[in-house]
Amino acid sequence: MDFILDTVSAKHDVNTYLHLLRPDGSVVLVGLPPEPLAVNAFSVVSGCHSFSGSNIGGIAEIHEMLDFCAAYKITADIELINIQQINEASDRLEKGDVHYRFVIDMASLRNSQ
Repeated sequence: MDFILDTVSAKHDVNTYLHLLRPDGSVVLVGLPPEPLAVNAFSVVSGCHSFSGSNIGGIAEIHEMLDFCAAYKITADIELINIQQINEASDRLEKGDVHYRFVIDMASLRNSQ
Protein backbone atom coordinates (compact mmCIF):
# COMPACT_ATOMS: atom_id res chain seq x y z
CA MET A 1 0.00 0.00 0.00
CA ASP A 2 1.11 3.56 -0.64
CA PHE A 3 -1.21 5.14 1.93
CA ILE A 4 -3.32 3.92 4.85
CA LEU A 5 -5.81 6.16 6.63
CA ASP A 6 -6.11 4.81 10.18
CA THR A 7 -9.45 5.85 11.70
CA VAL A 8 -9.35 3.50 14.70
CA SER A 9 -10.12 5.21 18.02
CA ALA A 10 -9.18 2.24 20.18
CA LYS A 11 -5.89 0.69 21.22
CA HIS A 12 -4.42 -1.20 18.26
CA ASP A 13 -1.09 -2.19 16.72
CA VAL A 14 -0.15 0.43 14.12
CA ASN A 15 2.98 -1.56 13.30
CA THR A 16 0.74 -4.03 11.46
CA TYR A 17 -0.22 -1.20 9.10
CA LEU A 18 3.36 0.02 8.73
CA HIS A 19 4.40 -3.45 7.55
CA LEU A 20 1.78 -3.27 4.75
CA LEU A 21 3.37 -0.15 3.24
CA ARG A 22 5.56 0.04 0.17
CA PRO A 23 8.80 2.04 0.50
CA ASP A 24 8.02 5.71 1.17
CA GLY A 25 4.41 4.80 2.10
CA SER A 26 2.44 6.64 4.79
CA VAL A 27 0.07 5.82 7.62
CA VAL A 28 -2.00 8.79 8.80
CA LEU A 29 -3.83 8.45 12.11
CA VAL A 30 -7.07 10.39 12.47
CA GLY A 31 -8.59 8.30 15.25
CA LEU A 32 -7.75 9.19 18.84
CA PRO A 33 -7.07 6.04 20.89
CA PRO A 34 -7.42 6.58 24.65
CA GLU A 35 -3.94 5.10 25.32
CA PRO A 36 -0.56 5.81 23.71
CA LEU A 37 0.30 3.65 20.69
CA ALA A 38 3.63 1.85 20.51
CA VAL A 39 5.38 2.55 17.21
CA ASN A 40 8.36 0.34 16.39
CA ALA A 41 11.06 2.69 15.06
CA PHE A 42 12.40 -0.07 12.81
CA SER A 43 8.95 -0.31 11.14
CA VAL A 44 9.26 3.35 10.16
CA VAL A 45 12.96 3.63 9.33
CA SER A 46 13.47 0.36 7.44
CA GLY A 47 11.05 1.23 4.65
CA CYS A 48 11.35 5.02 4.77
CA HIS A 49 7.77 4.96 6.00
CA SER A 50 5.90 7.91 7.39
CA PHE A 51 3.58 7.83 10.41
CA SER A 52 1.65 11.02 11.06
CA GLY A 53 -1.65 12.28 12.38
CA SER A 54 -4.34 14.80 11.76
CA ASN A 55 -7.00 16.20 14.06
CA ILE A 56 -10.47 15.62 12.63
CA GLY A 57 -12.39 17.13 15.51
CA GLY A 58 -14.14 15.78 18.55
CA ILE A 59 -17.29 13.73 18.90
CA ALA A 60 -19.54 16.80 18.56
CA GLU A 61 -17.89 17.79 15.25
CA ILE A 62 -18.11 14.24 13.92
CA HIS A 63 -21.83 14.09 14.76
CA GLU A 64 -22.36 17.45 13.07
CA MET A 65 -20.60 16.20 9.94
CA LEU A 66 -22.59 12.93 9.93
CA ASP A 67 -25.86 14.85 10.40
CA PHE A 68 -24.90 17.12 7.49
CA CYS A 69 -24.13 14.12 5.29
CA ALA A 70 -27.41 12.47 6.24
CA ALA A 71 -29.41 15.63 5.55
CA TYR A 72 -27.88 16.02 2.09
CA LYS A 73 -27.65 12.28 1.32
CA ILE A 74 -23.85 12.36 1.05
CA THR A 75 -22.49 8.82 1.16
CA ALA A 76 -19.38 6.88 0.23
CA ASP A 77 -19.41 3.68 -1.78
CA ILE A 78 -17.30 1.01 -0.12
CA GLU A 79 -16.51 -2.65 -0.42
CA LEU A 80 -16.21 -4.25 3.01
CA ILE A 81 -13.55 -6.98 3.09
CA ASN A 82 -12.07 -9.28 5.72
CA ILE A 83 -8.36 -9.08 6.49
CA GLN A 84 -8.08 -12.52 4.86
CA GLN A 85 -9.01 -10.87 1.53
CA ILE A 86 -6.21 -8.26 1.69
CA ASN A 87 -4.04 -9.98 -0.95
CA GLU A 88 -6.97 -10.23 -3.36
CA ALA A 89 -7.77 -6.55 -2.71
CA SER A 90 -4.14 -5.61 -3.39
CA ASP A 91 -4.20 -7.55 -6.67
CA ARG A 92 -7.40 -5.78 -7.66
CA LEU A 93 -5.86 -2.39 -6.86
CA GLU A 94 -2.90 -3.17 -9.13
CA LYS A 95 -5.26 -4.23 -11.94
CA GLY A 96 -7.39 -1.10 -11.55
CA ASP A 97 -10.41 -3.28 -10.73
CA VAL A 98 -11.64 -1.10 -7.85
CA HIS A 99 -14.64 1.16 -8.23
CA TYR A 100 -14.77 2.43 -4.63
CA ARG A 101 -12.91 2.23 -1.33
CA PHE A 102 -11.94 -0.98 0.38
CA VAL A 103 -12.80 -0.96 4.08
CA ILE A 104 -11.26 -3.73 6.19
CA ASP A 105 -13.55 -5.25 8.81
CA MET A 106 -11.21 -5.04 11.79
CA ALA A 107 -13.18 -7.74 13.63
CA SER A 108 -11.78 -10.17 11.06
CA LEU A 109 -8.29 -9.65 12.53
CA ARG A 110 -9.30 -11.74 15.54
CA ASN A 111 -10.17 -14.63 13.21
CA SER A 112 -6.82 -14.50 11.40
CA GLN A 113 -4.58 -15.32 14.36
